[in-house]
Amino acid sequence: MCGLLDDMIKIKVSAPAEKGKANQSLIEFLAKTLGVKKSAISIISGQTNPIKQVQVLGVSSDSLIEKLNLSES
Repeated sequence: MCGLLDDMIKIKVSAPAEKGKANQSLIEFLAKTLGVKKSAISIISGQTNPIKQVQVLGVSSDSLIEKLNLSES
């Protein structure tokens, strides 16, 4: 599930926040949804925090917004 929250994208995952399972689930979700390899996605801050900063290589911001169905139109 995705949505906008202030200036951030909010994504909920069902995996528990233990032993990196939620982080891995987030990476798998983004890779599948955005059509990139998991290795193109990295969590650059917030490894143990609910608020994360994620880097996705090979996807423009416009494409990301479109693929996550976040466009305002």
